[in-house]
Amino acid sequence: MTKPVYKNYDSYKDLSIEAVNRIPSHWLIGRIKEHGTVRARVGWKALTASEYVDEGYIFLSTPNIKNREIDFDNVNYITKERYVESPEIMLKVGDILLAKDGSTLGTVNIVSYLPRESTVNGSIGVLRFKKQLFNKYVYYQIESEYIQHKIALKKIGMGVPHLFQQDIKNFVILIPPMPEQQAIANYLDAKTAQIDRKIELLEQKAEKYADLKQSLINETVTRGLDKTVPMKDSGTEWIGQIPAHWEVKRISDVASKQKIKNIGMREKNLLSLSYGKLKRKDIENNFGLLPESFETYQIINKGNIILRLTDLQNDWTSLRVGLARERGIITSAYLCLRFSKLINPAFAYYVLHVYDLSKVFYWLGSGLRSVMKFEDIKILPFILPPLEEQQAIADYLESKTAHIEKIVETINLEVKKLKELRKTLINDVVTGKIKVYQA
Repeated sequence: MTKPVYKNYDSYKDLSIEAVNRIPSHWLIGRIKEHGTVRARVGWKALTASEYVDEGYIFLSTPNIKNREIDFDNVNYITKERYVESPEIMLKVGDILLAKDGSTLGTVNIVSYLPRESTVNGSIGVLRFKKQLFNKYVYYQIESEYIQHKIALKKIGMGVPHLFQQDIKNFVILIPPMPEQQAIANYLDAKTAQIDRKIELLEQKAEKYADLKQSLINETVTRGLDKTVPMKDSGTEWIGQIPAHWEVKRISDVASKQKIKNIGMREKNLLSLSYGKLKRKDIENNFGLLPESFETYQIINKGNIILRLTDLQNDWTSLRVGLARERGIITSAYLCLRFSKLINPAFAYYVLHVYDLSKVFYWLGSGLRSVMKFEDIKILPFILPPLEEQQAIADYLESKTAHIEKIVETINLEVKKLKELRKTLINDVVTGKIKVYQA
């Protein structure tokens, strides 16, 4: 990817504000409050989810503004009475919406059209500017690293971060002449659209490879490598047909629960289950935990299978299964399984991985239970090929999935580079490092 060559402005002036040392000589600066307003719903005015209606006035929340286009389809609706009680945040085309609460704090979008009358919840600030500012230019400036850095410095709260409206009002914005603002906005519209399209195509490609990986695991674990062998019904709907010479056992027939406390800090190789992989963590960087706390962790051995069967109600994601490839310690909240010598650990991992993808653990608890134990899963069926065949299946999947994961990793790295390019481009243009406008 060749980096394009850009021009600088003819002259610059020094600027004594954080993150921007200088701007083009003819640019001005001003605080948001001097050129516009920042308004938000005050304390929701006691509005609760129980008041939502099937049809009415669109009530946007932060998930609706997190993508390039505002999502007006997957929204809640409120009554006219609730809509008109806050006229200052009845949305207009050109309004800039800024998430000021929660995990998406700093997310910004602009209202390019309104399918019907709309407003926002208490987590979104509505910014409106006077005619001497071009709204789309201001949108890009707020999206830039320059303003996002200010947001990061001003936010408060550890659990649920918050940004005060007064702080937003006091943000200093950089103001080129109007024709230049429009030229910058048009330029960034075109350039970011090109980058976004490349990112979208790459993400679609990565998703297809991820789907290929999962279908490969599912088919190989339940059908084996030899597609010519006779098949039989496994007796379980979500497993389907399996080779006729395979057995079906219960998990309790082939595995037992293991719980070895880390008494005396015998082990210090701290592991964590993340996205289906057990990864090492720095035990010294213990986020406030005293070293003695790790005595409550459990020791796991190479070949153990780790299951995260907690928070089933709130987290419906997959990848709750990990294979221990080394000895270490992990939180005692996880279930550790030790399989018999008749089971290849990698094969057992892939079997339980298929169960995980099929949401078996979630449905076993009927979606109502937050935590499950070994006693809850021990009756689950476990498909059992001969040991030699287990080894062959495990070796095949280890090789194939590693190849696919490498491809996805390369794609994700390219996506990361494009996102960084997009971020840098926006920041350089709206802070005057790159000259766009030709008088």
